[in-house]
Amino acid sequence: MPASILQRTPLALAILFAFAPAAQAQADARRVHADPDSVPTVVISASALGLLGDDMITPVTSLSGGELVRARESTLGETLNNQPGITSSHFGAGASRPVIRGMDGPRVKILSDGSEIQDASTISPDHAVAFEPVLAERIEVLRGPSALAYGGGAVGGVVNILDRKIPTQVPSKAVEGSMEMRANSVAREKTGAFELTGGAGNVAVHAEGVKRDAGEYRVGKGWADGGRVAGSFKDSETGSVGLSWVGERGYLGAAFTKERTEYGIPGHSHEFGSCHPHGDHLHCGGHGHEEEGEEHDHAHEHGAEEVPMVKLDSDRWDVRGEYSNPVAGITRARLRASFSDYRHDELEEGVVATSFNNKAHDARVELEHVPLGGWRGVVGAQTTRRDFSTDGEKAYVPPTVTKKHALFVTEEYKLADWRFEAGARHEWQDIAVDSATQRDTDARGTSVAVGAVWKFQPQYSLRASVARSRRLPTAEELYADGVHLATSTYEVGNANLGKETSNNLDLTLRKFEGDTTYSLSAFHNRVDNYIYARTLDNHEGFQLVEYAQRDAIFTGLEGELRHKFSPALEGTLFGDYVRARFDEGEGSCNLPRIPSQRIGARLNAHWQAWHGMVELVRVGTQDKVAQFEGQTSGYNMLNLGTHYTTRIGGVPAQLYARVNNLTNELAFSHTSFIKAAAPLPGRNLTAGLRLIF
Repeated sequence: MPASILQRTPLALAILFAFAPAAQAQADARRVHADPDSVPTVVISASALGLLGDDMITPVTSLSGGELVRARESTLGETLNNQPGITSSHFGAGASRPVIRGMDGPRVKILSDGSEIQDASTISPDHAVAFEPVLAERIEVLRGPSALAYGGGAVGGVVNILDRKIPTQVPSKAVEGSMEMRANSVAREKTGAFELTGGAGNVAVHAEGVKRDAGEYRVGKGWADGGRVAGSFKDSETGSVGLSWVGERGYLGAAFTKERTEYGIPGHSHEFGSCHPHGDHLHCGGHGHEEEGEEHDHAHEHGAEEVPMVKLDSDRWDVRGEYSNPVAGITRARLRASFSDYRHDELEEGVVATSFNNKAHDARVELEHVPLGGWRGVVGAQTTRRDFSTDGEKAYVPPTVTKKHALFVTEEYKLADWRFEAGARHEWQDIAVDSATQRDTDARGTSVAVGAVWKFQPQYSLRASVARSRRLPTAEELYADGVHLATSTYEVGNANLGKETSNNLDLTLRKFEGDTTYSLSAFHNRVDNYIYARTLDNHEGFQLVEYAQRDAIFTGLEGELRHKFSPALEGTLFGDYVRARFDEGEGSCNLPRIPSQRIGARLNAHWQAWHGMVELVRVGTQDKVAQFEGQTSGYNMLNLGTHYTTRIGGVPAQLYARVNNLTNELAFSHTSFIKAAAPLPGRNLTAGLRLIF
């Protein structure tokens, strides 16, 4: 489908897809996806106990099927951006991470089927997550205490991406899989993907790949800096092959994944490359302070040809296995392990300015024991080693080796209409730094959580949890020292940082059956010794920041209400709000880049093989801003979507289309470091075809 046609006629194509006469393909619709926007009760893979979503002690988001197909974007953050409680860090088109309940970076852990994704994305928002969303089969998001089994530092939550690259069973047919082609108008993007699984006897083989080619994206009407964001292109290729041995009691498999990605870094300016600190002040030649709260964007002063780019190269090995009843007293053993060789180069005018290298491995073993005194549970161990270095003229972090080991346990007990859960995790962390002026550090931390689910009526439940989690400082927070132009900062680490302690209370009221269902969650998180980048000085938008600690409080709400007007028509109201502030002290009490409040309404309709959706989201103005941070205006987003299930040449198929930002509104994300240089995309039609065989 030519991109130029998509660009000229987005509304016409959307209307055609939405209202064309339906063919008689109901049987195929049920086979491909009977109800793509239903909320099925699924086993949450990231739960150590293998719980159903209804039994989790804190809210969980699970995206799969047609809902995931329509939500997928080129980055993980944008794919999850419209889920309650989740926004995106948005750094142009190349990089974004999920922001959960106002927290991001190392406080949000990203997993590939339980094994940590080792890249450089926690270090800076301009670094991409080394995973391709098109290859995801399901994405799970655990919030609050439910994330404890994967790290005391995962205070915001855990994003677990499930894929098919290591088969867990031998397919019934000789070969099965899918192919997909899609395009969008806003960036003239073209994407193709495939996945195949075959096997015989006890052996299964899998192969998959995706190629994406996207140009600079258009923004909404009225932007003073033009129609497209300079440097917002993204080209990527990802391929994976996997092999498994599958038996009656389990499986063991391995896969190799290779990713090559190139993307631009919008908002970059060379003007401040020579800036350096004098004590707690910046020296940048003609140093002129601006009024507090003012922001400046120098992204377009040098022309599009000087916008730097990232060349990402990642090789990853995964090993996964599960085995039932390996020894007496153990009902299941589970293994997840990975090795990553990650590198990305930041090029300026075609020359490598800085290289980021991360060689890391992660191994995790879980053993589920038989019930003891009515308690069913899992004990486990995890070990991680991360060898990280930067090279080049703007290498602002010295080489470090981080070793982290952990023991954890999660137990549950059921009594009548109650389910109780308790968990604990202890971590040991040692960081060795290759620097003549810095010292090695080591830290320990213990995290605990307790919670309960009470199904006080056949259709209702009340969930409550309390957790005390310890997050240990990262190497970048301890040792950074240098200019980071992508975020317009000079970063200074603090080797005296201690552990931060999160005291979290989470309450959820749910109605999970009937024509009307809902979920309303409230949370209160007091973080003692919260680690943050404190701004010491500001020169024309370029900031001197030093990592410091201060008590902080996060309080918020998130909820969703669904009502079935008829078997074919369903409406949803949803929204979220988070307030984040420092508990006491001098200066502004607000934390930076906290998401604005949101409220939205969605209408889903089903007719034979057709599904249609219309959605309106209001994002409020964010005026509770930090020092040296400007307000962000609110905006409205009107989105349409549809898909149709049929057969093409006897093969089940999905044709889908969606239009985001139908009114072409100019919108800015408050969570973005470069919001002024990279507004959100304007009106965008995405259309695709997926074949399942």
